[in-house]
Amino acid sequence: MREVLDGLPEARDVNPVYAVVDEAHARGDVQFLGQLGCALGELWGPERQSWPYRSVFDHVLRRLATTPGRENVVQALRLVALPKVARRGLDRTTASMLASEQPPEHLAAAFTERASEELRACLVHELVLRGVPVAGIPRIAAWATSRHWLHHPLRRLPLTRSDLEAHADLPRHGATGSSWGMPYGPAKEGRVLAAARTTDARGAADAVAAVETTTEAVERGVGAAVRNWTEESNGRVEAREFLFDEPLAEAAVPAALRSLGLDCLAAHEGRRPALTVTAVPPDHAWRVLFAAASQGGAYNYGGWGAYGRLDAWRSLAALAGVPETAGFEETEARVRASTWYAFESDAPWFEQVAWDLGLLAHTDDGHRLTVLAATDTD
Repeated sequence: MREVLDGLPEARDVNPVYAVVDEAHARGDVQFLGQLGCALGELWGPERQSWPYRSVFDHVLRRLATTPGRENVVQALRLVALPKVARRGLDRTTASMLASEQPPEHLAAAFTERASEELRACLVHELVLRGVPVAGIPRIAAWATSRHWLHHPLRRLPLTRSDLEAHADLPRHGATGSSWGMPYGPAKEGRVLAAARTTDARGAADAVAAVETTTEAVERGVGAAVRNWTEESNGRVEAREFLFDEPLAEAAVPAALRSLGLDCLAAHEGRRPALTVTAVPPDHAWRVLFAAASQGGAYNYGGWGAYGRLDAWRSLAALAGVPETAGFEETEARVRASTWYAFESDAPWFEQVAWDLGLLAHTDDGHRLTVLAATDTD
């Protein structure tokens, strides 16, 4: 261990150290990995070249968190609790790795050993997303139903998975990285309403009488799931709400969308872009929003599962016109009562790389249409 640590300050290549870690992992030397991780965590500091320490620390942590076994869980928890390395982002990532790769019964250690409340809260909802009945694991259930985290933002979410969440694109974690699906692009299910070709902008669809009612609160709520794209990557977002004088028939939705003066569908060089609108089930909308919130965009990792879940529901609720003060049952009922559409376009506003989404929510009274468009690029 001393040889490993002494060589790190001047290291330009940490792969030889990775090999030492991997050898210890292969022979099941969990104590060595835990001790090495703790030593690395203690050596971080502004006076040192920190990237070799952090890189090897992250590799040790990933090996422990993704290898099934209670002792591996205990040692991983020990590392993320170190004062010099503790940070919210690390809690979120570690909770995702543990929930993905460890048997739920081993994760009760997070509620008996030393662990931050943030990690515990994230772990609870990472498990819920994977369909784990947390109420059936006494140690986890006792913490999850206690009052001392009553004001934590994740407490707003239920401890059981809604069927709208059943197809979440959750990551799988391994020794060298993580992978997940990206549900963007053309909707694979649903009923296409319009696949309009590019035409002269002067031939735009007849306007449909509507008044824009977008407020800062609406924009913030609708855009919650893609906020990380703009704050941490190169993304741009358009989140707007409109009220119509008369109930809007489904057949009129594409024309209405054309008439709203959206930046994302603006004409370019005298031509309006092609537009496809598809009626989709609400679980499609949740899945896309969850991916955007949990995975992030081109240059960031998002909020991982727990906070991805929270922000997906925030966006879904705001799109459906649900007040921020509403409980989860009311929110879910209003979401199910709304009609949902996905839309795509070849408009220049969309980067057309990998991260493009367009969603509409048409409330059950037929008068409100809320729009979310987002795009990002590397």
